[in-house]
Amino acid sequence: MLSTVENVSSILVFTLTQLDETMENKYMLFSLTALCYHFILLCNITVIVCIASDKRLHEPMYIFLCNLCINALYGTAGFYPKFMYDLLSQIPVISYSGCMIQIFVIYSSVLCDYSILTVMAYDRYVAICRPLEYHSEMTNIKIGTCILFCWLAPLFSMGILVLLTSRLTLCGSDIGKLYCENWAVVKLACYTTTVNNVIGYIVIIIYLGHVVLITVSYIHLIGKCRKSIEDRYRFMQTCMPHLLALFNVTVALLFDVLYSRYGSTSFSQSVRNFLALEFLFIPPILNPIIYGLKLTKIRKKVMGIFSSNNAVA
Repeated sequence: MLSTVENVSSILVFTLTQLDETMENKYMLFSLTALCYHFILLCNITVIVCIASDKRLHEPMYIFLCNLCINALYGTAGFYPKFMYDLLSQIPVISYSGCMIQIFVIYSSVLCDYSILTVMAYDRYVAICRPLEYHSEMTNIKIGTCILFCWLAPLFSMGILVLLTSRLTLCGSDIGKLYCENWAVVKLACYTTTVNNVIGYIVIIIYLGHVVLITVSYIHLIGKCRKSIEDRYRFMQTCMPHLLALFNVTVALLFDVLYSRYGSTSFSQSVRNFLALEFLFIPPILNPIIYGLKLTKIRKKVMGIFSSNNAVA
């Protein structure tokens, strides 16, 4: 029995079993996925170029937005190329190391979204509730510190989770998702996974705490903005996109986490696949579009870029 466990625990390749039903329409799905991925690249790169190329947009809010778009490119790069490759493969598999890397990239990107949205909420709080202190508060050093926090904390958190998962002895190689997910690998463990469970819940609670911080800051903002028509306009212009982005990523992530741990198989596989992909599909498209439409400076810059390109053509 021991030798059997040792043999199955030396997993070199995982099979992504949730792709089975999609293989009937794989070429159509490949085309739609490629179109979606290129649209994500276009939207986010456009916003990044707009902000990077215009010194008038080198303000904290736009710098944080630029990081949000960079993070979208980082996270989707961990899923879309591999997913499109799997659609054209006979058997969708991923190497053990590739699986760990995919887990790290996808979920550190999601956590990074929360960190960036948190510092964006802080920026809006200072700008609206303490406008006279804004420039002395949001210094270059403070902005740099916030950006480091946005990236290093998620990378560190997911690094710990992936390290704990990589130490597990596994008794299976089938992952019931379209991509590698941490809990899906943990469930394959031969023995107890209490430490992984506890650390996983700690990370979830910490980042749900980010949502609480954002909510508290917006309660203060709403109270402040009720007193002034100008403040109400600023809230609708800069804070509503932020709230939509937060709601979108929170609902998507909560479904993914809770369904992975407690979900029922009564849902059809197609529905489960769509819901599992929601946070890899909707936020990377929705965020740059929402901010691009709502933020006047971004909108004008984008229109200027495309109008100049049309004039040249």
